[in-house]
Amino acid sequence: MTVSTSVQHHLDRKGVYYDVLNHPHSRCSLESARLAQVPADQVAKGVLTHDGENYLLCVIPSNHRISIPWLNKNRNGNFRLVSEHRLGEFFDDCEIGAIPALGQAYGLHVIWDNALADREDLYIESGDHENLIHVTKAGFMELMGGQEHMTISYDDS
Repeated sequence: MTVSTSVQHHLDRKGVYYDVLNHPHSRCSLESARLAQVPADQVAKGVLTHDGENYLLCVIPSNHRISIPWLNKNRNGNFRLVSEHRLGEFFDDCEIGAIPALGQAYGLHVIWDNALADREDLYIESGDHENLIHVTKAGFMELMGGQEHMTISYDDS
C-alpha cells in the first residue's frame, strides 16, 4: 500500500499537488521522519480524541505531544485519547498506528496545531508505515481550510 484510498480520493477532490516519499518500515511518525530524513517538526501526525460522543482528530508535529488539558480548556470539553485498538473503526483502510492527519477524508472534525503553520513543507502519514505524503505549506493550508487551529501540543524532543 502507498496512500490509503480515502486519503487519495480526498487529495484528488481537493486538487492539492502531492508526492509520496518512501522510507523503510517505521513504528511511529517520529521514526518515519528519521527514516525519511525529514525534520520531525515537518511531519504532521494525527491523534484521535473523543469526549464520549464527539470525535476530534488533532494534527500536531511528530515531535510534539498532545496536551489534553490545553485541548479541554480551549474547547470547553472533556476529551481523552481514543485507544489504539479502536482506531481501525475509523481508519479502516490504514494500518494501525499510521493515521493520516487528514481526518476530513474519514468524516472527522479536525483541529490542527499552530506549530505547523510556519512550515514550508509538510509530510503526512499515508496510511501505512512506509510512505509519507509531501505537500507544500500552501497545499497543507488548502487541506486544512476551514478547520480550527490553536496551540494544543508541546515539543517533546
